Amino acid sequence: MSNQYYLVSQLPGFTVSDDKAIPITYEYYYDLCSRFLSKNEMKILDGLSLEPPLEDSKTGSSFVDTWNYKEKSLRLALAQIRALRMKKKFSAGNESIAPDAVQAARTASGMDSPLAAEQYLNQYRLTVIESMRPTDGFSLDAVFSYGLKLRLATRMKKFDEANGLASYKKIYTRILEDK
Repeated sequence: MSNQYYLVSQLPGFTVSDDKAIPITYEYYYDLCSRFLSKNEMKILDGLSLEPPLEDSKTGSSFVDTWNYKEKSLRLALAQIRALRMKKKFSAGNESIAPDAVQAARTASGMDSPLAAEQYLNQYRLTVIESMRPTDGFSLDAVFSYGLKLRLATRMKKFDEANGLASYKKIYTRILEDK
């Protein structure tokens, strides 16, 4: 635990906004974590992702498990809505889907702009991370929360409207050709 104090004190604070640069890279964060966390804790960090695994598996962290559930719920809700629009069958199997994820997916799918929808979904994800953030800022979960927020902020900075629109049209055309 005392190592986490040293680790967290070296992580710069940042906010997720379009006009501010992110003060560190995920690679730097990961390297810093590797100096202070145990092998088991690093194993959990290795599984920290914005794209959780499809199969349910416990990570050893209730924080990461909850994140994985919330993100998986959002992805399943989006897939369900897309399938309905395309008049295709979709089954989430025995998976339960978080109600707030369903609402976020519905809101995003009703937007005219794919970029606006993705920005909305990223804001939803950020809200989920912030709502899960532990009150103890030096806990292991705080380290994981920081990592998720850093990954999300890095992803959000990569968005470019012109490239996104071109990619969207290409994917959409391919989908229509597959019908």
